[in-house]
Amino acid sequence: MTDCAWLRFHLHSSRSRVEKPHIALHKIYSEVTLLPISRLVRLAAVFAAQLFLTLALATHARAQSTSVSPDHKTQHIIFVMTDGFRWQELFNGAEASLMTKQNGKVKNEAELKKTYWRATPEERREVLMPFVWQVIAKQGQIFGNRDKGSDAYVTNHMFFSYPGYNETLCGFPDDERIHSNDNVPNPNVTVLEWLKNRPGFTQNENDIAAFGAWDVIANVFNPQRSHLVANAGYVPLTLTPSTPELDLLNQLKLETPRVWDDESFDAIPFHTAVEYMKLKHPKVLYVSLGETDDWAHGGQYTEYLDSAHRVDAYLRAIWELAQSIPEYRGNTTLIFSPDHGRGKAPKKWRDHGQKVPDSKYIWMMFLGPDTQPLGERAKIAPVTQSQIAATLAAFLGQDYAADVPKAGKPIADVLPH
Repeated sequence: MTDCAWLRFHLHSSRSRVEKPHIALHKIYSEVTLLPISRLVRLAAVFAAQLFLTLALATHARAQSTSVSPDHKTQHIIFVMTDGFRWQELFNGAEASLMTKQNGKVKNEAELKKTYWRATPEERREVLMPFVWQVIAKQGQIFGNRDKGSDAYVTNHMFFSYPGYNETLCGFPDDERIHSNDNVPNPNVTVLEWLKNRPGFTQNENDIAAFGAWDVIANVFNPQRSHLVANAGYVPLTLTPSTPELDLLNQLKLETPRVWDDESFDAIPFHTAVEYMKLKHPKVLYVSLGETDDWAHGGQYTEYLDSAHRVDAYLRAIWELAQSIPEYRGNTTLIFSPDHGRGKAPKKWRDHGQKVPDSKYIWMMFLGPDTQPLGERAKIAPVTQSQIAATLAAFLGQDYAADVPKAGKPIADVLPH
């Protein structure tokens, strides 16, 4: 009161003022010391600014915080990530300046434009990723279109893969320890490992599983410590009993020519994950795909777009598979995001990292029985990569943020209301 008071009173309470109001009013009036008008104006402005800030912070806090709902319908999570896929293509489709030999190493420009070029951004993005824009955009929520006032970004300062996977899956950056892409065990506990250790959450060791194209993905989950099923790269998946399909996939891992020594083509981990899902029915299934990043680093725009188009087809396939299995039907939530962004066309699109500030910007989307169908979000508060872990847990009725305070808070808009 003292800092924002407009009037300074020198009053002394007494029964006589109550008993003789006309005397009290006269004494009050005579004992009021008025501040100068200019001082009053300044104090009023300060008070108004403080009030506005308080209300704004309270509103933002309500928007970004949520309590875990006991009425959640989600019982299963499928979380797919595709490495380094830009928000520009997701929301605007193919970029004209990159559909060339000079900027995108395009061998057949006419054929590429026939496949992916359309008159409007909305048409281009839908032909590139039809499942995203025909299903998720209509039944779920998509964040990250910076052109429409929806920012999504990483909070680590590395802007490359391992730090992005750590932030996504643990809910916080760790720039001191996660500052390279070295294939070393993650010192941090992921939300999947945390869920595995929740009393009564898992029934057996197969309830949570992770698959990846990049061989480092397995160590992101630190399987030696977590005892999670984590299969990545060219390592065979050994199950007892096995299936003919898994046996074939394992054989392909051994025989397929390797374009990248540390990473298989996306088809291998995706179909391995699908076979595991059919066989084991995990509660949480994580799949990391990598071709979008590899082809971009190579500056090969045709292959970059084709790999994104395949990822979209994989999303459709795994979503339709979930709806065909009674145990998953109607109670599965799909999450889709990248680990980092990339630079702008025509040159920086190939790269990401600390020297490419635009690579901090990402996107994320959610589809499932607990998420309102608000579609492509616009003019909203930013969301961060660090919020995904707690959001994933909240879908399953688990309060990760309460147990891991440094993790980002769940994204309230996508959760049960």
